[in-house]
Amino acid sequence: MTTEATLPSTSVSPTARQLWTRSRGIALALLVLLAGAVAVATVRSDARHGELDPRSADPLGSRAVTALLADRGVTTRLVTTLAEARAATGPDTTLLVAVPDRLTEHQQKLLHSATSGSGGRTVLVAAGGWSVGTLAPGVTADPATSRDSTLDPGCDLPAARRAGPADTGGIRYTSTRPDADECYPSSRLPTLLRLPDAAGQGDTVLLGGPDILLNERLDEQGNASLALQLLGSRPHLVWYLPSLSDTTATGPEDEKSFLDLVPSGWLWGTLQLFVAAALAALWRARRLGPLVPERLPVAIRASETVEGRARLYRKANARDRAAAALRSTTRTRLAPLVGIPVAQAHTPEALVPALSAHLHGDGRPLHSLLFGPPPSDDAALVSLADRLDALEREVRRP
Repeated sequence: MTTEATLPSTSVSPTARQLWTRSRGIALALLVLLAGAVAVATVRSDARHGELDPRSADPLGSRAVTALLADRGVTTRLVTTLAEARAATGPDTTLLVAVPDRLTEHQQKLLHSATSGSGGRTVLVAAGGWSVGTLAPGVTADPATSRDSTLDPGCDLPAARRAGPADTGGIRYTSTRPDADECYPSSRLPTLLRLPDAAGQGDTVLLGGPDILLNERLDEQGNASLALQLLGSRPHLVWYLPSLSDTTATGPEDEKSFLDLVPSGWLWGTLQLFVAAALAALWRARRLGPLVPERLPVAIRASETVEGRARLYRKANARDRAAAALRSTTRTRLAPLVGIPVAQAHTPEALVPALSAHLHGDGRPLHSLLFGPPPSDDAALVSLADRLDALEREVRRP
């Protein structure tokens, strides 16, 4: 009994232990960096939220104004969906819409139906031409924004007169309502507009710019005074930051097909590509004159071609095609011998009677032989070929 010696492995591939030893330093460093990033994000998550966010202590945030309002007994609640904003409207609530132009047309109509007649105050911050026509009917936004940031009140609105100059410069508005309070004009167009409700209980305030609400500008001019008076007239403040993920963003009129979402330039470009592809296909498919016969470099015997085709028929079990080829060739050769045009060689009514008269026999076996069903196996195919050869020899016999 012999035993084979086990040879040591000659593989140079590193083992799992070696891989871990080499990469554990890098993995540990990445883990420390990830933990540090998570810790920093957690610590600063309540301070950095974005522009006009009442939770944000950033220069462009609005935590300072909400803190001042809280000292005066005004509660602030942040909402990000239209359903929450509509449910919060009421005579004791001020609804601030931070980015009105982010609302779709469907959302604008729903919000206006909830705020009109509610008895509360609605503050629209920098509402442009997309939203002002729906949220504040009768008001249009001037396309040219104010170049001046600090403006004088220029109106009799008590809040504006007490605040004095403020940084309201931004979008300018034009109103057709005679009862509107037009304040802080820039080039004779107001940047702060107050529209009282028909019942006289609530109102809508359009603020041309957000500067008086930002942390970095709140202590300048009369910004703090104006912001506190506009947002603190009711005991509750609802701060609405529209979200792009709100399910109410699309209404029945906003539902569009895929083609509606594709820009018109892309559709026109695609049509041009199709036309160019069709022209290229026609150009490539165009024949440059008649076909020219070309001599083969090597002469191939006819028997080789026949054998090659026969092997293909045999490999595909195409006995029906082979039988049809044998019968068709035989009919083509027999027709001139019995006085039948080649064009009628494949017509049983013309060929079979002529062959029967030539051979002085019955036409039924000839019909079965020349126009019968395909053979069922290879032996029947060979027998058919032999019978066709015999028939042709008999017809050619003097």
